[in-house]
Amino acid sequence: MTESGRCPVIHFDHNSQEHSADPVGSYRKLRNAEKRGWSEAHGGYWVLSDYDAVFDASRDDDTFSSARNEYGGEGLSVVIPKTPMHFHIPIELDPPEFRKYRKIVNPITSPAAVEKMKDLVEHHTTAFIDSVIEAGECDFTSVIGVPAIVTVDWLGLGIEDWKTYAAAHHEALAGVPGTPHYEHAMKVDFPYLSAKMRSVIADRRENPTDDVISYLVQQEVDGRVLDDFEVFAMVELLVAGGTGTTASLVSQTLVWLADHTDVRQRLIDDPSLMDHAVEEFLRFFSPTQALARTVTDDVEFKGCPMKKGDRVLLSWASANRDEALFENPDDIDIDRWPNRHTAFGIGVHRCSGSHLGRLMAKSLLSQILERMPDYTIERDKLERYPHQGTNMGWQRIPAHFTPGKKILADGEALAASTAPAAPMY
Repeated sequence: MTESGRCPVIHFDHNSQEHSADPVGSYRKLRNAEKRGWSEAHGGYWVLSDYDAVFDASRDDDTFSSARNEYGGEGLSVVIPKTPMHFHIPIELDPPEFRKYRKIVNPITSPAAVEKMKDLVEHHTTAFIDSVIEAGECDFTSVIGVPAIVTVDWLGLGIEDWKTYAAAHHEALAGVPGTPHYEHAMKVDFPYLSAKMRSVIADRRENPTDDVISYLVQQEVDGRVLDDFEVFAMVELLVAGGTGTTASLVSQTLVWLADHTDVRQRLIDDPSLMDHAVEEFLRFFSPTQALARTVTDDVEFKGCPMKKGDRVLLSWASANRDEALFENPDDIDIDRWPNRHTAFGIGVHRCSGSHLGRLMAKSLLSQILERMPDYTIERDKLERYPHQGTNMGWQRIPAHFTPGKKILADGEALAASTAPAAPMY
C-alpha cells in the first residue's frame, strides 16, 4: 500500500486471476486492512468492502449514481470495467426517473405475481431433472439451466433460444474479453438475440398475448406509451438478471452440499429449513459479487477524497462476510436469522427479481435433494467461471447419483419447452 491523495492506494483488481483464485480471501484481506481504497486497475476506481460503507453508498443515489455516463468509457455503467451491453432500464437510471420505470416492473415481480409462477418453475425443474435422472450421471450445469428457460418463457421470447441467451449473458459478465467464446457472444450471439427480441416486441404491439413483453408494450411513462427502445432496455435487463444469478447461486450451493452431507441430510429430512437456508446461501455465495457506481461531485466519503467522475465498486460479497455484522461469517449456518445480507443489493436499486430468484433456487435445490439425495461430484473435473469479479460459480459440475424414474410423460416433458408463460399478476 502507498499513501496518496486518493486515500490508500491498494493492490486490488476484482477481474484479475489473482482475485479469481480466492475471491473470499482477497476481500477479507482488504476488509481487515484498509476497508476502502483506490485501485489503479482499469483506469482507477474506489473499492468499498465493509458493510457500513457499502450500505451507506448504495442508499445515496445523489452521490453514487447508477446512470450510464461517459466516465469509465462506454458500456454498462454498473460494472467495472464497463462491458459492451445494451442500455438497461431501470438499473442504469437514478431517481426520480428510476421510479417511473420501477413502478412498471414491480407488479410483475411482486410476491403475488411470483406465487402464480410456481407451477411453471416446478414444471421446468421437473423436466430438466427428468432429462438426466435415468442416466445416474450428469453435468449439473445443464440441470440448472432452469432459471434461463423460465425467464425467457415468462418474458414471451422464443424458448428455443434459451441456451443462447444464457451463454451470451454469461460471457458478458463472467467470460474473458478477447477469448473466442467472448468474441462470439459479443459479435454473433447478442446481435442475433437483439434482432429476435425487437421482432417479438414489434409483434406484441400488434398481437398481445399473456406474457411480460405484451404487458410492457402497453405501459406508460409521463403520459405516453413506452417506446421500443425503452421496452427493449427493460427486457434486456430482465434477461440478464434472470439467466445467470440464480444458476450461479445453485451451482455453488450444490458443490458445497456435496462436501457437507450433514447439512444436506438436514435439508432432506426437514424441507421447511430450505427458506432460511436459501437466504444463508445467498449471503455466503453472493452470486453477484459487486456492482459499480459513479461519483456525481467531489466528496469525502468514509475518509476517502472522491472526485466527480470517479468509479466506485460496491462489494456485496465482501459486505456479506463482514465480521462487524455477521457472527462467524465464513461459516454457513442455515439457521442464521435474521439475515441482513446484501446479495440482492440495497436501496432503490435492490434487485426486483429477488422473489423469483428465491423461488427458482428453492425449486431446484429441493427437487435435486429429493430426487438425487446421494449425489456426488467429481471434484477434479470441476471448472469455475473464468473470472469471478461480477458473477461467481461453476461452469462444469460432473455429478453421479442413483438413477431414478422420470415424473413427466414424454409429451409433458416436451411441453416444458413450449409451455406458455405463467399469468403475470
